[in-house]
Amino acid sequence: MADFDLGDGLRKVLLAGIGALATGYEKSSAIVDDLVKKGELTVEQGKSLNTELKRKVGEALVNDAAKDEAKKAEADAQQADSAAASDDAASDASAEAAE
Repeated sequence: MADFDLGDGLRKVLLAGIGALATGYEKSSAIVDDLVKKGELTVEQGKSLNTELKRKVGEALVNDAAKDEAKKAEADAQQADSAAASDDAASDASAEAAE
């Protein structure tokens, strides 16, 4: 009878080990599934942030280009004004010299 009790005890330990393994697998599977869901959300958030960043960079480039064009036009206008003023001064000096 001692052998039978040992066999029964061994059987219970083996079944308890298999049950623990199955429970651990189920719990870890649930945890992994939860992490995957969170990871997918993170990927989706990353994609939306990347799209938003690209849009903002594009807007900033357009704004900078517009500012550069405005500064260039202003500089050209100032150059044209100073050139016209130089020409007027040279004309006035030539006219005075001719008199």
